[in-house]
Amino acid sequence: MDSIKSRLEAFNKLGNFLNQFSSKEIKKHENIPHNDLFFDGFKHQLKLAGEANTWFTNDNLLFAIEGWAKSLNTENLEKWIQNENIGSNEEKNVAIIMAGNIPLVGFHDFLSVLISGHSVLVKQSSNDKHLLPFLAKYLEFVLPELKGKIIFTEEKLSGFDAVIATGSNNTARYFEYYFKGKPNIIRKNRNSVAVITGNESENDFNNLGEDVFRYFGLGCRSVSKIFVPKGYDFDHFFKGMYKQHEIINNVKYANNYDYNKAVYLMSEFDILENGFLMIKEDASYASPIASVFYEYYDNEDNLKNKLHDDKEQIQCIVANNFIENEIAFGQTQHPKLWDYADGVNTLEFLAKL
Repeated sequence: MDSIKSRLEAFNKLGNFLNQFSSKEIKKHENIPHNDLFFDGFKHQLKLAGEANTWFTNDNLLFAIEGWAKSLNTENLEKWIQNENIGSNEEKNVAIIMAGNIPLVGFHDFLSVLISGHSVLVKQSSNDKHLLPFLAKYLEFVLPELKGKIIFTEEKLSGFDAVIATGSNNTARYFEYYFKGKPNIIRKNRNSVAVITGNESENDFNNLGEDVFRYFGLGCRSVSKIFVPKGYDFDHFFKGMYKQHEIINNVKYANNYDYNKAVYLMSEFDILENGFLMIKEDASYASPIASVFYEYYDNEDNLKNKLHDDKEQIQCIVANNFIENEIAFGQTQHPKLWDYADGVNTLEFLAKL
């Protein structure tokens, strides 16, 4: 069995393993390799991940796991790599510096490096350090040739040939300086937006609630800003958001809501709010937790030009027949393997090393 086939098969097996953990139920399946060794252990890691980072609720953890379980099957994996020049170059050691804003946020980079036949040196965020080492151990069991190719470190990175680093705009400046001598992908802050035209259905707004509130809005694929026509009545928007009202029962979210509301009121900003979400007119893309910014537009072509000009700040555009490459309402948190962060093709980068 050639190496790429065996790696694809290993990740397919990992997908089958993860399939046992869904938001509907956690249930042990038959015929999962090494399940007696790993099933209960992974349940425990999920518990530890939630205790270590209270943004990682059980619901959000299982949502992330479910997404990866669906992606990691042979059909998706083969479709993803079919046009790429996988494994044509010699093996390199690729360092990944991961963010920790949502569960397993660095998994796509990890997968890309290993599928490409390289070794990986991982520096995790302290906010998300429980799940990936455990899943890496599972991969080593189903494909022993990966042993020695996956290293986790908390030390200063050394001995690597290329780097993929994700951070804030501030850390990106540091990364760009520090890694300037190596091939690199350096990702900065991005946010997602939705374009409201006034023709949306009730269902569209219900779905948009998922784009806004999933992971408490902490992901780069979370909608943090909406563009609305001049004179827009926000009633429909707030009705759609109401489906998510129980989010205020999360203590950490509620604290952020109260704090940001106090800041806005003391600054005498005009805000609209419904008890768990505030909206504020603002030209920025990155809104604080529990708030969404909005901006009026009076010309669709001008808005399209603006979105194009600001594309370096935008991860996803949610809309309904408005612009090319838009994402349907409710779909931002269901990326495919070929939906690359920042639009940079990781496999292409890795093939050229």
